[in-house]
Amino acid sequence: PGAVMVFGRDVTLERNLRMALVESRQRYKDLVEISSDFSWETGLDGRFVFVTPRGALGYSADELVGRPPTDLLAEGHEDEASLFSTRAAVEDSEMWMRRADGGQSCVLVSAAPLLGPAGEWRGARGVCRDITQVRERDAALAQASNRERLLTYIVRTIRDEVDPANMLGAAAEATARALSCSGCQIFRAEAGHFALAANFGDHGLAETIQPMLTSLEGGASTAEISLNGWQVLSAVSRYHRDANGAVCLWRKAGSAPFCDDERLLILDVANQIGIANEQIVNHERILNLSRTDGLTGLFNRRAFFEEIERRFNRLARDRKPAALIYVDLDNFKMVNDVHGHQKGDEALLALKNVLIHNTRPIDLVARLGGDEFAVWLESADNEVAEKRAQALLEATHPLAAFSGTPEKVLGASLGLAVHDPRRPETLEAMIARADEAMYEVKRSGKGSYKIAQPAQAVTGQGKP
Repeated sequence: PGAVMVFGRDVTLERNLRMALVESRQRYKDLVEISSDFSWETGLDGRFVFVTPRGALGYSADELVGRPPTDLLAEGHEDEASLFSTRAAVEDSEMWMRRADGGQSCVLVSAAPLLGPAGEWRGARGVCRDITQVRERDAALAQASNRERLLTYIVRTIRDEVDPANMLGAAAEATARALSCSGCQIFRAEAGHFALAANFGDHGLAETIQPMLTSLEGGASTAEISLNGWQVLSAVSRYHRDANGAVCLWRKAGSAPFCDDERLLILDVANQIGIANEQIVNHERILNLSRTDGLTGLFNRRAFFEEIERRFNRLARDRKPAALIYVDLDNFKMVNDVHGHQKGDEALLALKNVLIHNTRPIDLVARLGGDEFAVWLESADNEVAEKRAQALLEATHPLAAFSGTPEKVLGASLGLAVHDPRRPETLEAMIARADEAMYEVKRSGKGSYKIAQPAQAVTGQGKP
């Protein structure tokens, strides 16, 4: 009978190893295919022989295989092609590559040489990771940090300036220096247009900048033009969304053009200027309230005497005359008692109009309190002062319509004191002479004027 010999061999290990190898290769294949990184291999000629199936930089894999890496390098980075033919391991080397759409991408390259059985070089393999967004984000953060640093410098300069009158000047200087500009102008919104408030640097552009301001007045937030050899950048300043001014910067046309970062910075600066403008407006409002009479809008006592003190001191240097007129209403109490305080206020406003219409812009008019007013006549001698007093007295006759009773007619008594530069006196003495002259009129029947006797010569100066 025949015989059969059966041989058996355990292939479990071999099969498991093969399956593990297939699985491992599939795993790496899947990872390569789904990875956003750009995997590649170059051959002996330095050209791509393998590229991630998904392609890279906007190119398909078929478009890249067979091409030299130099085709993908950005201009100025051609010498970095050696990374794709490296003879030694390279890790995270940064380079710029050209995308299919013509743009550029920043990539990190990690590569290793591909060696044959005998150790001979046969090419290279590597991975490129696109970090463009990371670099752009880093650049944006660096720019934002720089803007913050410059803005902090400008804001600190503004806040360190105690006097609001000098605040915008400090801001103009700091802004021009921070942005390396030839000059800067800051404007405030007044009566529907922009009025120059501060100037720094080369002022050659001041007269020709109006077209840009017109565009800002039309509602634009920023404007940028080339004008008479200058690059000009401007932005409107706002407070609570309402335009209250503008800031303009300029530099020579041949210098570096304004960049996006500077355009953002001027908007930040304009926001701070908007706050500063509002603070100045509030300061001026408070100052105005502290220096003016609430009813008439004239200078109050404190502001009037402060101003005439400055003017009086100047008289000694200029050797010019001046006159002070004290005006006091006659029988004003009867107006309030009979007609009420509202009618009394109307009478005071009527007197205010009389004084304003019968004086010059260089003169000063004030309400010292109650029914007492004062007028400073700049450069007025005895003749001019007396004519002015006569005109004022004549102009007060219509005030009789406010009288409380026919027997107590509302009128005015005027006392004049004329400063003669040939007869030095103190301001205090001049005020006393005007006051005494006015009360002499009151005592002698009211409704007239009197010029005080000339001053007795004294030395030194005084104030009320």
